[in-house]
Amino acid sequence: MLDTSRTLHGRVALVTGAARGQGRAHAVRLAREGADIVAIDICGSVSDTVTYPPATGEDLAETARAIEAEGGKALARAVDIRDLSALQAVVADAVARFGRLDILVANAGVLSWGRLFELSEEQWDTVIDVNLNGTWRTVRAAVPAMIEAGNGGSIVIVSSSAGLKATPGNGHYAASKHGLVGLTNSLALEVGEYGIRVNSIHPYSVDTPMIDPDAMMKLFAEYPSFLHSFPPVPYRPATSDGADGRGGFMPPEEVADIVAWLAGPGSGSTTGNQIAVDSGALKY
Repeated sequence: MLDTSRTLHGRVALVTGAARGQGRAHAVRLAREGADIVAIDICGSVSDTVTYPPATGEDLAETARAIEAEGGKALARAVDIRDLSALQAVVADAVARFGRLDILVANAGVLSWGRLFELSEEQWDTVIDVNLNGTWRTVRAAVPAMIEAGNGGSIVIVSSSAGLKATPGNGHYAASKHGLVGLTNSLALEVGEYGIRVNSIHPYSVDTPMIDPDAMMKLFAEYPSFLHSFPPVPYRPATSDGADGRGGFMPPEEVADIVAWLAGPGSGSTTGNQIAVDSGALKY
């Protein structure tokens, strides 16, 4: 029997970049709250300029299994968010299957490293086209369906701490994530009349494959002054599962808790806001 007391019972959420990392955590967490999930990911290489291994089709299948283990229905598709027609097709399929679309978590993104004046055109174009243009295409595909459903809803744009402060060595990433702030705030004003809320979250040092220690350490070794622009990973309190309370990367499940709150009724008066999910790192 379905638990109708769950905060997202009967809702349908589209999560991009859902094959692993933050995207998987968001999808599973929303399913735990009662939502059915449309989980999409490119499931392959975006560009040779992105050096960490890409997600795979099996990763996305594992996400679907995890959603179903929480009691949710899963529609999982390999989709490149740079492809508007593919996004529109999966949204149409989702509405045909589930009858509605209520929540969008625009999570998909990529990262590479280099000084702005030394980046190749492909490095710049890949990061901007996935992180900023791809998020706009996702919004373009999903929002008309959310409005048509007539149920209001919530959009969570996954930016980064780099969307709130300067970060040398990945300025193209920072530019894309700053751009998402403008997208968030303008969209919040445009869709508020339909009962749709829009907020951006800004995580820092989340334990996902995007954290590429070799690439980071190579850059910091060559340009040690850059390191001072990256706050130390904050102290994390000891937990009941035995964590010792020292600094460490944030588990993606902790970010997903914030996403679930923003997707649900408890954040009903919150829109057009930038929410740091950084354990206080940006205060250092």
